[in-house]
Amino acid sequence: MTRWVVSLLLNAVALIVVAQLFDSFHLEGFGTALLASLILSVLNVIVKPILVLLTLPITIVSLGFFLFVINAITLMLTQAFIGDTFVINGFGIAILAAIILAIINLILNRLIKDTLFLNR
Repeated sequence: MTRWVVSLLLNAVALIVVAQLFDSFHLEGFGTALLASLILSVLNVIVKPILVLLTLPITIVSLGFFLFVINAITLMLTQAFIGDTFVINGFGIAILAAIILAIINLILNRLIKDTLFLNR
C-alpha cells in the first residue's frame, strides 16, 4: 500500500514536470495532478492490459514502441475523465508526454527505491 501511494505521488510530480515542459499539456495544480495520477493508475490496471492484448501483433512488430501509443491513449482517457483542469492538445503531445513520463518515473522510482526501500 505504501509503495502504491509513493508511486501515485511520484507520478503526480512527473505529470507536473511534463506540464512545465509543454505548453500543450496543461494541469491546474498538484491536486489535479494527483487525481490524474489516481485515474491513470486505475486505467493502467483495467484498460491497459486489454489494449496491450488487442494490439500485441503491432507491439511485437514495432519492438515494443507501440506501448508508448497505448500509454498516450491512457493519458488521453485520463484527460477525458478529468475535464478542463487537465488538457492535452493533440495526440502527438500525448505520445511525447508518455515517453517523458516513462523516463521521469523511471528516474524518480530508482531514486526513491534506493533511499526509502533500501532498509527493508
